[in-house]
This record gives sequence, C-alpha cells and structure tokens, in this order.
Amino acid sequence: MDRQVQLLTRQGCPMCAAAASQLAAMAAELGFDLVVTDVDEAAAAGQPALRAEFGDRLPVVLLDGAEHSYWEVDEPRLRADLQRRT
Repeated sequence: MDRQVQLLTRQGCPMCAAAASQLAAMAAELGFDLVVTDVDEAAAAGQPALRAEFGDRLPVVLLDGAEHSYWEVDEPRLRADLQRRT
C-alpha cells in the first residue's frame, strides 16, 4: 500500500506554501503520495468538516488520514513514521 501524506492549506498562508514545498521534495525522495487540500475550497464544495476541525491551525499534515503535525512539518518524525509503517 502506498503511503499518503495530505497537507491541509488555504490561500494566502505563507507557512502552508513552505510546508507544501518541503513535502513535495520529501515525496520525490521517499515516494509517498502527496495530496494538497485547500480547506476553504473543500468547504465551498460542500465538505466543511476539514475546515471546521483544522482551519484554525493550518498547515496540518495528515499521514494516512491521521493528524501528524500542524503549523510546520515535523520532518524527522514524519521520516521515522513513514519508515516504521511500511
């Protein structure tokens, strides 16, 4: 099974943009699937749950659907967790 990292973001969030760049580089190196989701766009499309739960602490990193870190990418921990769960 391929591992999935989901980054929850919103437009105009500099920390979100930095996290997206960092995760894209990690995905290229480590081979996990990276999905970037704008919580405001998801809410406008009728899926408000992500914004309701995570919107006040973006960016948020989810690993295989579970919250992993927020406000920044915890790269050492993410690398370790990706290796442990494979």
